[in-house]
Amino acid sequence: MASFKDPSFQDRTSSAAAAKQKALEALRAKPPIDEAVVAERLAAREAKELAEREKRAAKRAAEDEAKAAKKAEAEAAAEKKREAEAKVELTDAEKKAIRDAKYAARKNKKK
Repeated sequence: MASFKDPSFQDRTSSAAAAKQKALEALRAKPPIDEAVVAERLAAREAKELAEREKRAAKRAAEDEAKAAKKAEAEAAAEKKREAEAKVELTDAEKKAIRDAKYAARKNKKK
């Protein structure tokens, strides 16, 4: 069975430092990014963001338009209902005349 101190603390720290140094060297060896590529990526990102903003604005405008149309439709239906109720509303005299006409028709039918 291996002992607790095999590999020793110094061995482990030195191997960790070596791995860190290797990673840093790999990072330093990486070629620098070309400014033209950076500018191209930035322009592409800005174009994409602009398109997304326009899409959101168009969607919001469509939703607002749909809400306005729905509200106008509801108002038109309410107005139509009010007009229908106004037409149905008869005065007491008109109601009495209709009742009297029905009564007279029944009386004439019996004769």
